[in-house]
Amino acid sequence: MASLDTASLIARVPVEALVSSASPLDEAPRLRAAIGLRPSLLVKRDDALAFGFGGNKVRKAGYLVAQARAAGADTLITCGGVQSNHARVTAAAAAVAGMGCLIVANGEPPPRPTANALLDVLLGAEIRYVARREDREPAMDEAARELTARGRRPFVVPLGASTPRGALGLVAAVGELLDQLGGRPAPDVIVHASSSGGTQAGLIAGCHLHALATRVVGISADEPAGILTRRIVDLLAGIAAELGLPRDRFDGQAVHVDDTFVGEGYGLPTDASREAAHLAARREALFVDHTYTAKALAGLIAYARAGRFDAARTVLFWHTGGQVGLFA
Repeated sequence: MASLDTASLIARVPVEALVSSASPLDEAPRLRAAIGLRPSLLVKRDDALAFGFGGNKVRKAGYLVAQARAAGADTLITCGGVQSNHARVTAAAAAVAGMGCLIVANGEPPPRPTANALLDVLLGAEIRYVARREDREPAMDEAARELTARGRRPFVVPLGASTPRGALGLVAAVGELLDQLGGRPAPDVIVHASSSGGTQAGLIAGCHLHALATRVVGISADEPAGILTRRIVDLLAGIAAELGLPRDRFDGQAVHVDDTFVGEGYGLPTDASREAAHLAARREALFVDHTYTAKALAGLIAYARAGRFDAARTVLFWHTGGQVGLFA
């Protein structure tokens, strides 16, 4: 399918414009040399998206705010950890949309909010705390019932905004990338942090719709590869349906998830993520967080050192943001 057709398909779906310009596409020659990578190395800088301290969630939020507005909603409800990037972006999107925001956060209330938790407060979000990750969805449902009983019109945004509609933000982002390349070959490989699956599903669908042979490698931040792969496959079927295509349009598309860089758990640094963070900062003044992007970059570095990219011309690291977490 031609790129023009892809753009037309996506243009049919309402979106709230949260940013007016593309995220930067930078070369990273010093980092490339430091890790012994033979192909060229590009970085797609979604960390530098000019809205609410950026991140890939901004792309998803534009579609979900439009969906919420069409449903007549006046409040967005979502969930995440205390330092959730997704929750921060949802709160920012709600603020500019003139909506309320309620965040269900798992963890202890911080004695003094910092980083994303501080931004949530500044953005006016109501925050409710639960003890465990598995308590979040029931708490969101309860909050929705409570708000409805009070005459409000809540709209629940799932964890990570990883719905088929939200993932369209990354489908569109592939077109943005191709525009920035200006006719240069598309990357052979895209490496990024994968957690709730929406970003990876969107990138895979976007590459497929633009007839690219690009392999999308998701470095898991938490989930086992099998669970995350099944989630991405389900999201791909949903993306096809959102675009008016057969649900099996993306059947057979390889989903590459690597869960070997999680370490001792979600949000906990590893030796490899610490090295990746230092190399990115000291070679390119590029900042990555230990929950997501440092572990994804650690994966890219390990692949490079093992020669797994030697046959490629270009490798692209999709920086999904999260650097606010460095100030927690």
